[in-house]
Amino acid sequence: MDQRKFRFPVEIFTRLKEGRAYDLASGWWPGMPVASAHPPFQLQSFRTPRGMRNEGLFPYSGGLNKENYAFISEVISTTTHAGTHIDARCHVTAGEDDSWFGGYTANEYMGDFGPLRDDARDIQPFLARGVLLDIAGAIGVERMAPGQPIGPAELEEAVKAHGLALKPGDVVLLRTGFMASWPDRQKMLEEAQPGLSIDGAVWLREHDPALVGADNTSLEVAPSTVEGEPQPVHRYLIRTHGLPILEWVFLEDLAADGVREFVFLAVPLNIKGATGSLVRPLALV
Repeated sequence: MDQRKFRFPVEIFTRLKEGRAYDLASGWWPGMPVASAHPPFQLQSFRTPRGMRNEGLFPYSGGLNKENYAFISEVISTTTHAGTHIDARCHVTAGEDDSWFGGYTANEYMGDFGPLRDDARDIQPFLARGVLLDIAGAIGVERMAPGQPIGPAELEEAVKAHGLALKPGDVVLLRTGFMASWPDRQKMLEEAQPGLSIDGAVWLREHDPALVGADNTSLEVAPSTVEGEPQPVHRYLIRTHGLPILEWVFLEDLAADGVREFVFLAVPLNIKGATGSLVRPLALV
């Protein structure tokens, strides 16, 4: 269902003091790092000034176009899980019936052009208090080690080190230092990555956030620390609790400037059948 109206706390704007914005997006281009499970980002020109003239496309040729007017357009082919993006509730399934959050099964609710409910259209815009938990900074490293998990101890240490208190409705972003290597394909697509563990996910969920994100490929630690489960954090947050997650968030500038609290703004694309959305989040201070 299309979401044309949403609510946000009016007092959120009182947090704005400096009139600055941080771009938290990865950017998108052909050849960019994309997780191996997804198709690559591709872009090609579709119409060009010379092409339209050579093909004699009306009204861009001949005496009808005295100003030599033309335009350039393109075709983009991509997964909605390329670069900085939000996962929709329908993205993750589990069980013999391949069901997602709410018990809706792929057998009953999958159409020829994507899931028929809980898709990107149902991800409301985010305008909320944002909190950066710089885990790497809190434990005194530039970048966490490959496969290093973020559990309750690391989360609590970061909260204490930054003098923060998490509140219901917050957007909580975790920095591992992973995006400092962006866009190095070899480093960004390493199989072992630092990230959130399942017990860390439970700890965060208890604080009732509106959104959880991180600067790595899939939010959670890789490889999984739970035997028999490839992505337990995805299953727990998205499928069990319907909590959207944000991945591949660029947090280096926020961390370098010591920004821990901000106004978080992100508007997902309203695409029917999409299992997620490319998004360009902003941290406003």
